[in-house]
Amino acid sequence: MSAPTRILYCNCTYAQVVPKEVKEAVLKKLCESGVAFEAVADLCEMSARQDPGLKRLAESGSIKIAACFPRAIKWLFHSAKAPLPIPSTEVLNMRTQSAEEVISRLFEPEINPNVPAGKITLPTPSELPASAAAGQDQPAAVVVP
Repeated sequence: MSAPTRILYCNCTYAQVVPKEVKEAVLKKLCESGVAFEAVADLCEMSARQDPGLKRLAESGSIKIAACFPRAIKWLFHSAKAPLPIPSTEVLNMRTQSAEEVISRLFEPEINPNVPAGKITLPTPSELPASAAAGQDQPAAVVVP
């Protein structure tokens, strides 16, 4: 039997780009629901610190994340070396969606994956094979899932 879908709520404490009313309403409904969820102060800050909690969350199976743009969330996790499972991740955008829309999706049992599946990006030096780092067989770009 698969693990239940986890819910992650980001308070976007430091960036303050999510409307306060939306954040407060979503958090209040989550608290009143009795549904298990995790809340973090700020995913951007966690990513910058490469917090191991992001890896734990990414590896926990299906997840719904109440935060901001799906593309931004994908790259925050990727930057922290904790890539999200694309087919089983749904990101609810509290910057553009109403609190009612976010809550409605959080409590729906099915996942509507909406994290972008790929992008061509240049690798960091630590991601290059040893031969490429020495200047041999260096790829022009790497496709990151």
